[in-house]
Amino acid sequence: MALVRVPSSFPSILPSVFPKKLLSVSSSFPISCSSKSTPNQVKNNDDNSNIDNPKEPKRLSEQSSWEAKDSEGRDYLYRLGKEADNMNIAVGARAGVIDDLFAGNFLGRDSDVVFDYRQKVTKSFEYLQGDYYIAPAFMDKVVCHIVKNYLAYLLNVKIPLILGIWGGKGQGKSFQTELIFQAMGIEPVIMSAGELESERAGEPGKLIRERYRTASQVVQNQGKMSCLMINDIDAGLGRFGNTQMTVNNQIVVGTLMNLSDNPTRVSIGQDWRESDITNRIPIIATGNDFSTLYAPLIRDGRMEKFYWQPTHEDIVNIVHRMYEKDGISKDDVVNIVDKFPNQALDFYGALRSRTYDRSIAKWIEDIGGVEKLGHKLLRRRKNEELPVYTPPKQTVEALLESGYSLLREQQLITETKLSKEYMKNMDD
Repeated sequence: MALVRVPSSFPSILPSVFPKKLLSVSSSFPISCSSKSTPNQVKNNDDNSNIDNPKEPKRLSEQSSWEAKDSEGRDYLYRLGKEADNMNIAVGARAGVIDDLFAGNFLGRDSDVVFDYRQKVTKSFEYLQGDYYIAPAFMDKVVCHIVKNYLAYLLNVKIPLILGIWGGKGQGKSFQTELIFQAMGIEPVIMSAGELESERAGEPGKLIRERYRTASQVVQNQGKMSCLMINDIDAGLGRFGNTQMTVNNQIVVGTLMNLSDNPTRVSIGQDWRESDITNRIPIIATGNDFSTLYAPLIRDGRMEKFYWQPTHEDIVNIVHRMYEKDGISKDDVVNIVDKFPNQALDFYGALRSRTYDRSIAKWIEDIGGVEKLGHKLLRRRKNEELPVYTPPKQTVEALLESGYSLLREQQLITETKLSKEYMKNMDD
């Protein structure tokens, strides 16, 4: 049954249809009609509006896309949202982005409190202050790989998307690469081996694609060069002895292989759209032993390999820049490097750090000992300053003494295998 409101002119229009008693009732009396009757059967002749059916929703305009349908009869805006990579989880309830009705007037109007943190996945290098030495061979390889990928559309040659830098531990692979990024003004997206595994299947592979697209957006939106860098990739994907292969390992390897083959078509779950073309972003991966990786991933068409073993000259130049602010001459650096051959670059950084131990111990005594250390460091008043710390004066003798101390620790670890001592009865 439908309810129809009787117009004010109703009694004068149809006086003979209804009884007199009914005509004396107020003009707003609702009349019950048959369900088969339509509202168009009773119209207001004085109403000149162009609404034919009050039950149909009013269109915003004849050209509005809000009611438009695609070729398959589906809502046009819904299809666009389904194809877009932004599912509104990266935007959140932010004022000015979505309707204020949903943003509300609380939490500073931005209820997505981690928006800025989640969006900032690129890395800047403001902390790299000072003059550092970059090995020429290392710089040539990294710069050439990046430039080749940005000019790939102009070159009639197959360009590997991934550059694999491998070599001994502590040889400065990641640090030298970051120095090159700083020199070139590149804003990279950095990943570590710890992000290549997850309790959810498929999550690391999706994360790689998201980071790749983020680097592409840096190029497109900010006009800066970018790249994707994965540190210690063999620690997350390598096969060592009886290491178990997980589904995520397989998906990550497959994702990297697919990126190498199709670097401009990257999906993170949305429907494909012809206009959704991603910028080609070079990938740089560091590691120690690439023989543990899946062989098709590191083949020449997908990954260009570069074995980094700094020469004696490279080590001297890098260490000299490290000690230059301490007044250590280059001849003294050559003497120190010759005293400790076959050591990685990080050994000489740890050697300099070890020389600070005595001065720090003296500073702890000056502030009142270990009992007052927590109060001085964390619970002091705002206007209270820490006692002045005086760095030690670096000398060749102090550096050599620290070097011999580090060398003894290395020998103890390699010669004293307590695990075998504890487990010797397990074999019986």
